[in-house]
Amino acid sequence: MTRYRKPLTSLVGACTTSLVLLAIYLFLLAPLLVVVLMAFNTSSYMVFPPEGFTLKWFVAFFRDSMFVEALRTSAVLGVTSAAVATVIGVPAALALVRYRFRGREFLNSLFLAPILFPGVVLAIALLVYYSRLKILGSFIGLVLAHVLVIVPYVIRTVSANLYGVDEALEEASLNLGAGRWRTFFEITLPLIRSGMVSGAIFAFIMSFDELVIALFLSGARMTTLPVRIFNFLEYNSDPTIAAISTVLLCVTLLVSVFVPPRYLGF
Repeated sequence: MTRYRKPLTSLVGACTTSLVLLAIYLFLLAPLLVVVLMAFNTSSYMVFPPEGFTLKWFVAFFRDSMFVEALRTSAVLGVTSAAVATVIGVPAALALVRYRFRGREFLNSLFLAPILFPGVVLAIALLVYYSRLKILGSFIGLVLAHVLVIVPYVIRTVSANLYGVDEALEEASLNLGAGRWRTFFEITLPLIRSGMVSGAIFAFIMSFDELVIALFLSGARMTTLPVRIFNFLEYNSDPTIAAISTVLLCVTLLVSVFVPPRYLGF
């Protein structure tokens, strides 16, 4: 009888832990469910529970040229910034993990600095700097600012992957006559591909969602979606914002469904 008591106790404990974790997840996800339900509400205000079902707020979003243009700007800006950050972050991570040189720890801290500084301080510094360079409100200025903020995420993700790659594989390739470039493209790159892709995805999400820096640096002709939403909420409270949030949530879910889990670091 005693020998069955321990497995039964373990099963009860596992079930209890699972129920507690499920309750925590539901509590954290409840605000997202509320936003989605409000997106289909017939009321002209964001109220919960919904008073009816309608799709007019989604129609209003896609008919608003300013919102659509801001969405396009954020998408292009996010893809461009993520691509540039990946091109910079992969060799930087390779240098920081694989090589030992003077100033390595300083460079490691320097790459991490942008995500440690308060966003407002960094935005004000870039505002003054860009004003002198005459690139305030330009696309290239926003790309450079976003790359500055998101490249640490790429470096950290790729570095974590590199620490799990056996250096003996790269050394064997070099000993067999392959050069450093061939070794990188045929040995190292395939092994860190999941970290690189997941870092690029995280970089895109951070760039697409960035508000503070974009609020300081964007101009009338270069407005991102988060800035447009922020300005809209100052004077309006209709469920159009809930509809936009629902669309963005669906895009995120599509990425998580169609991108293989190994590319997301799982």
